[in-house]
Amino acid sequence: MSVQPIEETVVKAFPIFSQAPEVVALATPPTPRFNAGQFVGKVAGTLIPPILVIVAILGLWQVLCSEPGASLPPPSQVWVEAYDLIAYPFFDYGSQDIGLAWRVLTSLQRVAIGFGLAAVVGVALGALVGQSVWATRGLDPVFQILRTVPPLAWLPLALAAFRDSSPSAIFVIFITSIWPIIINTAVGVRNIPQDYRNVARILRLNQLEFFVKIMVPAAAPYIFTGLRIGIGLSWLAIVAAEMLTGGVGIGFFIWDAWNSSRLPDIIVALAYIGVTGFALDRLVAAVGAFVTRGTSAN
Repeated sequence: MSVQPIEETVVKAFPIFSQAPEVVALATPPTPRFNAGQFVGKVAGTLIPPILVIVAILGLWQVLCSEPGASLPPPSQVWVEAYDLIAYPFFDYGSQDIGLAWRVLTSLQRVAIGFGLAAVVGVALGALVGQSVWATRGLDPVFQILRTVPPLAWLPLALAAFRDSSPSAIFVIFITSIWPIIINTAVGVRNIPQDYRNVARILRLNQLEFFVKIMVPAAAPYIFTGLRIGIGLSWLAIVAAEMLTGGVGIGFFIWDAWNSSRLPDIIVALAYIGVTGFALDRLVAAVGAFVTRGTSAN
């Protein structure tokens, strides 16, 4: 009695195994195409609502301030009397006779220095407070007390210490914007998953490597939330500080325009301040979204 091979027995019992496997080609995903209609609709949906709100506000403002004896000028008067400031932001006739764009850039230089220092020091101190229990117990009460001091309350001390308006304004920016950076960084460090810390121990990372490779990436969403708050406070602080310290910044321009009773100039300067502050916030948010790959809050 001959014994059939196992393969031949299986093929006879299950003929499907004798067929060659059929190769099925996977469907190729369609190539995404630019949809002009969808793009235009998205842009329109983003721009039209704020434009309508602005037009409504200007219309209401025009109606309320067009009456004789109104305390504020209507938009039409602002356009006529401050046309040069609106149409020519980069004119430069020397000394204090310069366009608002140059004044904004001067203020931004101070903000860049003060906020940059606050970002570096704030992230470092926040990481220390979030990582060390003893640092939290020692420094956190001090931070909570100092952060409640109004920005301009620091200005007299800064003027006494630096004896110059420019570094005093930078110090006010620094001391105003550093607190949200410290607090948010500390919260982010405390919320680092324990698995990340275990991996750092397995890899035997030193403190610097742990800070660069583990701590900063894991706490980045919290850090950039603090940076967004800090940049807004920086812009508020510089405008207020320049009103008292002088110079060619946008804050001093508003104070000088008030002393000269040029209300249309003040209104135009406020528009410059608002647009610049919005741009700074969007810039920090965009950098945060890029660094954290979209995980930071927008």
